[in-house]
Amino acid sequence: MQEKYAELLLKRCLNITNQPLLISCPIEAYDFVRILIKKSYGIGVKDIYIDFEDEELKKLQLKNLSEEDLKNSPFFNKSIFDEYAKKDACFLMLYAYEDFSGISSDKLDLSAKLVRETKPIYKDRQLKNEIVWCIASVVTKTWADKLFPNEDDNVNKLWNIIYKMCLVDKNDPIKEWDNKIKLNSKKSEFMNNKQYKKLTFKNSLGTNLTIELPKDHIWAGGNTIINGTPTIANMPTEEIFTSPYKYGVNGIVYSSKPLVYNGSLIEDFYLEFKDGEVVNFDAKKGNDILRQIIETDENSKYLGEVALVDYDSPISKSNLVFYETLYDENAACHLALGSSYLECIKEPNFDIVNKSSTHVDFMIGTSDLKIYGDEELIFDGNFIK
Repeated sequence: MQEKYAELLLKRCLNITNQPLLISCPIEAYDFVRILIKKSYGIGVKDIYIDFEDEELKKLQLKNLSEEDLKNSPFFNKSIFDEYAKKDACFLMLYAYEDFSGISSDKLDLSAKLVRETKPIYKDRQLKNEIVWCIASVVTKTWADKLFPNEDDNVNKLWNIIYKMCLVDKNDPIKEWDNKIKLNSKKSEFMNNKQYKKLTFKNSLGTNLTIELPKDHIWAGGNTIINGTPTIANMPTEEIFTSPYKYGVNGIVYSSKPLVYNGSLIEDFYLEFKDGEVVNFDAKKGNDILRQIIETDENSKYLGEVALVDYDSPISKSNLVFYETLYDENAACHLALGSSYLECIKEPNFDIVNKSSTHVDFMIGTSDLKIYGDEELIFDGNFIK
């Protein structure tokens, strides 16, 4: 199964041929990385860099080093991303749940800031859709224990769930994803033809939010064309998404699932917007972390993405909270604080959509979420059109 998963990520998600490749992943994924490298060489890739992430080492540094020491630590220096971005490399980021409970929110925020600031070229080219990238997941013991505590063989259990969600359990995963992308494209086409001026979200949690959309906005879904190459940036993906008008968000929205940010948990929170800006917020757990997200930079208090996902998506039907945004966001409609996608407006212009150093998705979808396009009901838990 891992060989099929590796082929899906390389051949369909990245659509890589002979470009340089940077893989970022937990150190526990060493065996899977070996499979990726072997497959990459077989495709024709020659230049491969592995950026291993060690959760335990990161914890030790955060617990024992001062903030000044952390600033001088090479552990958080990701400038290698810039070097590979200059070479038009493909980037494969493999994530898993990390547990950083007990670490101060200030140090976690600093570590995230250091990572962002040391790869500005990569972030700029990523936002402009100039480089190929994909985010996927690998299983670690920490993640398996979080989802299935005290269960025997929980690592293999979680791997099998990942395979199912990514259609790796099918005979031809690449063909399955080509078909799935076509279905998602029909939803995008419907929304693009409608060109609604605004969307209104309402549910029993208390969400009552209006989001204005820019003129000639574009809904995208799954398939991303970069330099003429079809790629899949998130594996798995169930969403169609666009960029909202920066100053056109008003009302209140409540989270429907927990948000894990830098290994810290944020639960049961709301955000209140006025003219695009977060003017009030609170969380029953993780309020300080939520504040840090909102205050990352001058524009992180604005929305950068609105994404629609059927409540009956396969990930939602699993009845699991994965504590990993890649999976949880594909179980529910979601929004993102921070930077917008320029690919989602006809004439790229950061005067009407948001530009930020961060992009943090949070889930808002429920079984009773109603979404109106202008005054037309288009979504009632799932798409009805």
